[in-house]
Amino acid sequence: MVPRSIAACQTATSDPLRSSEREPAWKRDLAEAYRDAADLLAALGLRPEAIPDLDPAESGFRMLVPRAFAALMTPGDPRDPLLRQVLPLGAERLTVTGFTRDPVGDTSADLGHGLLRKYTGRALLIVTGGCAVHCRYCFRRHFPYTALGQTPDRTAAAVASIAADPGISEVILSGGDPLMLDDDRLGALLERLHEIPHLNRLRIHSRLPVVLPSRVTETLCRRLSGSPLASVLVIHANHPSELGADAADALRRLRHADVTLLNQSVLLRGVNDAAQTLGALSERLFECGVLPYYLHQLDPVEGAAHFAVPDTQALQLGEALRDRLPGYLVPRLVRELPGRGAKTPLNDAARIGSPFL
Repeated sequence: MVPRSIAACQTATSDPLRSSEREPAWKRDLAEAYRDAADLLAALGLRPEAIPDLDPAESGFRMLVPRAFAALMTPGDPRDPLLRQVLPLGAERLTVTGFTRDPVGDTSADLGHGLLRKYTGRALLIVTGGCAVHCRYCFRRHFPYTALGQTPDRTAAAVASIAADPGISEVILSGGDPLMLDDDRLGALLERLHEIPHLNRLRIHSRLPVVLPSRVTETLCRRLSGSPLASVLVIHANHPSELGADAADALRRLRHADVTLLNQSVLLRGVNDAAQTLGALSERLFECGVLPYYLHQLDPVEGAAHFAVPDTQALQLGEALRDRLPGYLVPRLVRELPGRGAKTPLNDAARIGSPFL
């Protein structure tokens, strides 16, 4: 167990809150993110013609890529696995049977106020629709954030619903990305949750420590470290190249703040569909103090079918990882099926009638 310490956060040279009078660095970094495919490609020394299926119209899902994440891409490589995750393609416009706008049944699990109840003992709270990066395979790219997302009144009602249900022991903050809330807004929400006596754990799902490491501020570390709830942060990295020096520093600071760090990945064609890549990802995560948690088969969201890896290949990859890695570095290969109370191991999917096997 790493001892609780805020020193790593306080001494980090990348801390964005050096002055209360200045805008946090992570917000400045986000404001400077790439929002145009041509600009991103130019920065990588690529011409648009190098991407034959490039979709300048972005299929109604605009591009957003932090410069820190783009800096990890290989210049001149149109097949870079990080670039592939964020570049809008014409393939997103294809209609593919089985790929829908609500692939995991979020809307049917909504209890109102952006509070989703899918799993026993856990409640998932959609705290924002914003993200720092727009991943083209995002399972919530069509989510009705306006109707189901958060406002102050909805947040208050959601917290009241959690407080009224003693069967809930863990709250999962999701989005969008919950770390898009600034430290004050996030802190205010955490204080409300801390007052609920039957809560034991706080879980946050976020891609920001990977794609926008400057978001890991001294204040964020301090609030998570000082929480009476056990804090778990599930990051989202799909490829070892995503975990550069800045992300590694951010993750180590979180771990020194006594935050349990897990990772979930999505199996993506052309990105990480090789045992060597997935094995290197697990090793790099461990170097950063993060344990692999889930390797998800792609949620069949409309616009992402070109990322799909056949289940037979996915199962072979899972077996290859078990052969080459210690058990604690092998993520659980799962699929989320609507209406089920837990993620389904992929090798059990056929037994319960998964349509993808």
